[in-house]
Amino acid sequence: MDCLFCKILAGEIPSTKVYEDDYVYAFKDIAPQAPFHAVIIPKKHIQSAADINSENSIYVAKIFEAVATIAKENNLGQGFRVVTNCGEDGGQTVGHLHYHMLGGRLLAWPPG
Repeated sequence: MDCLFCKILAGEIPSTKVYEDDYVYAFKDIAPQAPFHAVIIPKKHIQSAADINSENSIYVAKIFEAVATIAKENNLGQGFRVVTNCGEDGGQTVGHLHYHMLGGRLLAWPPG
């Protein structure tokens, strides 16, 4: 499989780890859009949010458990944003379910 995030998980592509457990890996985004910007991925390849089902939804639950831990460990008590893009029209550029976690500044809505 030629998946960028699977290659990161396999250690074939370097990343700066923010968090890791048996289900989840989080790393610093290479083009941060906020003072804190992490990409959070499941350790199982799931193509996008459209492919979440009863057999793999445990990974999504574990991702959001990790979000709470990451927020505490990175002093994001003032607030943060977690977002996923789904499909080409939704702006998804890597075909592996992932969430962007941004914080450390006031985040406007809608995003620019």
